[in-house]
Amino acid sequence: MSSALSYVAAGSSIESVGTPWLWGGTIAVVLALVVLDFVLTRRPHEVSMREAVGWTTFYIALPVAFGVFLWVNSGGTAATEYFTGYLLEKSLSVDNLFVFMLLLSAFAVPKVLAQRVLLYGIVGALVLRGVFIALGAAALATLDWAFLLFGAILLLTAVKLLADAAGGYEAEVDISTMRSVRVLRRFWPVTDDYRGTKLTVVEKGKRALTPLALVVAAVMATDLVFAVDSVPAVYGVTGDPFLVFATNAFALLGLRALYFVLHAALSRLVHLAYGLATILAFIGVKLVLHWAHGVWSGVPTIPTAASLVVIVVVLATVTLTSLYATRNKQQEPTEPEVEASTS
Repeated sequence: MSSALSYVAAGSSIESVGTPWLWGGTIAVVLALVVLDFVLTRRPHEVSMREAVGWTTFYIALPVAFGVFLWVNSGGTAATEYFTGYLLEKSLSVDNLFVFMLLLSAFAVPKVLAQRVLLYGIVGALVLRGVFIALGAAALATLDWAFLLFGAILLLTAVKLLADAAGGYEAEVDISTMRSVRVLRRFWPVTDDYRGTKLTVVEKGKRALTPLALVVAAVMATDLVFAVDSVPAVYGVTGDPFLVFATNAFALLGLRALYFVLHAALSRLVHLAYGLATILAFIGVKLVLHWAHGVWSGVPTIPTAASLVVIVVVLATVTLTSLYATRNKQQEPTEPEVEASTS
């Protein structure tokens, strides 16, 4: 890369725009925003649409500003890879939101506690993806067939998504079958009701979990599944670990607010799984071609700009077809009605 921010880590062949200062600054901003979110959700309240839209706007403007910063300081290639990766991760995160919506409904989470559950899910996703990003970078630096492996993971995921979409999404979640829930209930008693934002309480001299702890465990278990798909996907766009981290972090940070903005529309995105399957299959093929190109230079590769176009076109198409297919659908509440004070 021709940028002044181009940086090659010691002992590694991976070139990155992420200097130590840029890594440190980005991580500091992410941690500060997470702490701010915990402070804002310390006093539970039902999120108003005005509040949700305001925070969603902020969490869209922030990554866009960061992309402009990359463009100025690191050049168009790094910025294009970043924006493509961010758009990919944001589209995958909408699928996360759909699962979160089902979990919140299955656990009968009061509306005033929904944003705290989402926040725990986001923090868990950030930690898990950080681990997978580091493992992915190490694999790409040392294993010649890592791109082939990542491509195979994405192609298998695409097939599974298509099979699930063809069979129809499960409208309900059976929490009694969740391994994470079964494990927790085996070792700790669970209270019958929620106790505000507390994960545990002391009852009759014994420590007991609240239902909030169970739903948080379930959400974090799904985070692990999504991380397995998400990190290889963005590595199909860029091999720069810093850009992979930045796209994941910025895509995840705004999920809490985005959930409340899109909540009513999520059930209408009936073709989203088909779009995500198409995108993951495309990125999977891109990774396989990249691996094959290293073996035989005559194999063509897919440029990042083409990936960006494909992602935008596919997302726009499935959104429009979903909205058209559900234009006469009567929306029904997906969460139990719980009296709560508005913010």
